[in-house]
Amino acid sequence: MNDSEIGSVSRRPAKSGRVSYGDPVILNETSKSRIVFIPFFVPRSYGTDLAIKLQTYRKAEPPFDWHLVDEKSVSLGEQSSRKLLKALSEHLAVANEPGDGEYVVIPVSEDAANLGRHEPREVVKALTRALASPEIVKHVAGANLGDQLLEALQGAVKLNEMRTAVSRLRLLLDSGEVREQAYQEWCESHSWAFGNAYVLRDDVREVTPGDHLDLILPSVVSGLRDIVELKRPNMPVLMYDDAHRNHYFSQDVSKAIGQCHRYLDVFKEEALKGLRDHPEVIAYHPRAIIVVGRSNDWTEPIQRSLHGLNSRLHNITVMTYDHLLSQGERLLSMLGTSQSSEEEEYEELHEIDPDDLPFV
Repeated sequence: MNDSEIGSVSRRPAKSGRVSYGDPVILNETSKSRIVFIPFFVPRSYGTDLAIKLQTYRKAEPPFDWHLVDEKSVSLGEQSSRKLLKALSEHLAVANEPGDGEYVVIPVSEDAANLGRHEPREVVKALTRALASPEIVKHVAGANLGDQLLEALQGAVKLNEMRTAVSRLRLLLDSGEVREQAYQEWCESHSWAFGNAYVLRDDVREVTPGDHLDLILPSVVSGLRDIVELKRPNMPVLMYDDAHRNHYFSQDVSKAIGQCHRYLDVFKEEALKGLRDHPEVIAYHPRAIIVVGRSNDWTEPIQRSLHGLNSRLHNITVMTYDHLLSQGERLLSMLGTSQSSEEEEYEELHEIDPDDLPFV
């Protein structure tokens, strides 16, 4: 592996404890479909095998959630994964050449690379596929790179991180993970998912010796703080009263609302002019966001019921983890990650004449 191939890979134990898995990678995404690569590490007596899943998602009708398409998803074992890697490496090398013919593919290692006929934009895309950490971008900041190239590289890496984070949250939800700590860690690392009004989070969580908040988010406009309270995704959010034909908050959500009322009162008292040890943390009429439960199978009337109940709360908003996931995806879309050119290329694949394919 040469310097241009340096990357970063996370490996985490699966809930079963029998295998580990890595962060999902979005291989292709259009407005209607998404293909995701998920690596699995399988312990063997002789070492560890790599297995992969290629999952296809389709965007359904309103509320336009992503749904897994089992019949268009593929699982590959160790040997098949290695064959796929070898085939991709060889054929990508040939794809860089202009004409048809017979090619001998030989891997080489060079101390320097000549861009040749490649556009700088292509080089940036290649780098962002290899780079997975902003620390590497900081490292190359001292190199002789143009400002525009460096900015493009940093922005592309950040967008790639955000895409990976959104896929990671979807994987947590799809896998049935219910530990609050798993979602606490995700939200701490990706607080931008709560909307473009919040970009960073505060490290401080304790406002009094007995009150620990899950997240404190500073507004990018005012710098004033709001709070986030996280509950498990397997908690019920709404219940239905048959006698009065209306939805109401579940007992778990009602408790969380009461908890947030106390937090807001205490936080406002303690941080009206800044916390004692953190004067930059100022709470002036703070608001609270409660994230709890799932809504992936909700109908439109249930969605409206939550909206109505939220509109009657004062400075508290209840949302589900599916709402948080959709919010992160919408933010990515706002940042221009629709990949229209890739969408056109994807659609072109479906217009190829079947007679041109020798194996059908």
